Amino acid sequence: MDVEDPPIERRLSNSDEERDENRLAQFGYKQELKRDWGLAHNFGVSFSIISVITGLSTLFSYGLNTGGPAVMSIGWIVVSFFTMLVAIAMAEIVSAIPTSGGPYFWAAMLAPPRWSPFAAWITGWYNLLGQVAVTTGISFGLANLIPTAVTVKNPDFVPTSRITIAIYAAVLISHGIVNTFGVRVLRFLNNVSIVLHSAGITAICIAVLAKAPTHQPASFVFGKFHDGTGVDGAEGWSIRASPAYLAVCGALLSQLQDTNSLVTGFDASAHLSEETKKASWSAPIGVVSSVGFSALFGFFVLMAFLFSIQDFDRVLDSAYGQPVLQILVDVAGEDVCVWHCGLFSMTSNSRMMFAFARDGGIHPFFHKVDDRFRSPIRAVWLAATLSFILALPSLGSTVAFAAATSIATIGLYISYGLPILIGVFCHQSFNAMKGPFNLGGLSRIIATAACLWIGCITVVFCLPTANPVTDETLNYTVVAVGILTLGAIGSWIFWARHWFTGPAAEVAEAMRLGVDITEPGALEAKEKEASKAAPGSAAEISS
Repeated sequence: MDVEDPPIERRLSNSDEERDENRLAQFGYKQELKRDWGLAHNFGVSFSIISVITGLSTLFSYGLNTGGPAVMSIGWIVVSFFTMLVAIAMAEIVSAIPTSGGPYFWAAMLAPPRWSPFAAWITGWYNLLGQVAVTTGISFGLANLIPTAVTVKNPDFVPTSRITIAIYAAVLISHGIVNTFGVRVLRFLNNVSIVLHSAGITAICIAVLAKAPTHQPASFVFGKFHDGTGVDGAEGWSIRASPAYLAVCGALLSQLQDTNSLVTGFDASAHLSEETKKASWSAPIGVVSSVGFSALFGFFVLMAFLFSIQDFDRVLDSAYGQPVLQILVDVAGEDVCVWHCGLFSMTSNSRMMFAFARDGGIHPFFHKVDDRFRSPIRAVWLAATLSFILALPSLGSTVAFAAATSIATIGLYISYGLPILIGVFCHQSFNAMKGPFNLGGLSRIIATAACLWIGCITVVFCLPTANPVTDETLNYTVVAVGILTLGAIGSWIFWARHWFTGPAAEVAEAMRLGVDITEPGALEAKEKEASKAAPGSAAEISS
């Protein structure tokens, strides 16, 4: 009986799937997660986590007080440009190394063999706890937003910390349940989230501008400077330090410090790469395009808000402490977008934990993938549990909660920067690994600029932005980062260095030499060739 050849599209699909699985095998792993996400889905996860619609509204009041409209508008353009450089540098790495591990695995592959386990350990813990803090910040923000919205509609309602933490637990459970049912449900909700965020942003821009009785001139939007950093009548930082200090803090922190702002979340495209078709191309495009579209849409929303301000002083003294909340509740239904943002943050977090457990960074119990749903269910609920624990300090003190979650942005940013920096110094081994997203001669230039930017904002993140500086106004980021850094390094020195090896050493060596480890004898032959070519080798001495 003649067997009909399968359609060309089917054969190509199988070929792509085999290439993805073979590439994963070169890293020493088998295909465990279900690979049926496309480029649009990969982009949508990062786009949803960045969620400029929620980040901008949360920090709108902060930006108005820390520099005003001029700093916010110009700062958005500057921050978007440098964030894009970081995204492009990361995209080149994920194209070469498309695995769920993301930054910690990149650091292990790019670092010299002696330092590979240490680089993976440090980067992994920055990334893991940074992601937990991001999930906490996003979902706890929604838990706070819901009772605040109820208060707008029912002034007699009095929200308490216990009510908020209960709502927060329900939000996390809903995220955990959806993530448990695997990629099919997530893929559908991902499509919904893309539509909600893009349509929601468009609706906000149109509705806000249409409802505004009058509009501010461009001189206000790009030229109005305001210093509201003085507390209880104290002078602001533009006087105590300088207007430049305030402008830098306002431009960076108003765009970056929120846990779901422009800077964070785009590594999700990397963490989902083992579930994405044509991962070496789709994942880097997902990273870059999510930042690009978020920057563009975010600028439109920011312009709509700033041009539509009617009374600047009244906006600053909003009775709800959230100048744009009423507009968003009326015209956009922001609660839905925040829920999707938190959902996919947990998805990304669980994939990183799954990979870290696979390489021994956390207990291997969390490496298990459910056979039915093809989802790392144990890692999903670990992410939910850790996020809930991180929010418990809010029951006693908002300052304690702010200190606990302040690691979110800077922790993720450091985990982004470490593998990029290693790639700058170890560029020869990186060149042997590069995938289809290759920057060529611009690679080290963009990577260096990205590292300098990360170093700059790491310092700025730790600066005080309220005067006078007290235990209530202190920027606790430096404390959180210090504790995490000491904990990661200390645990390595006294404990982890004795057993943690990170990704398999032979896999890392094969990647550095540009060898396919699945080919029998290929690694040994390449090492022998490299040994003979090395200066001072036995062959050279005998001759």
